[in-house]
Amino acid sequence: MIRKKQENYGPYVIDLTGPQGNAFVLLGYAKQFARQLRFDDELKNKIVTEMQENDYEHLVQTFDKYFGDYVILER
Repeated sequence: MIRKKQENYGPYVIDLTGPQGNAFVLLGYAKQFARQLRFDDELKNKIVTEMQENDYEHLVQTFDKYFGDYVILER
């Protein structure tokens, strides 16, 4: 099915079961969102370091901790 592109006025949605759910992609999103939210460099580095400290589930939980107010993660 082909449909017209729909405007998305709600929070950004990331599908963790698709390519957007890749750990490296999530790290990139974290850097991008931190920059857009004007986080200082120290906080940006802290977030990325914390995301990389453990396994994938920890990475996702850390991402949600810092960006959960702006992004919906779907499994």
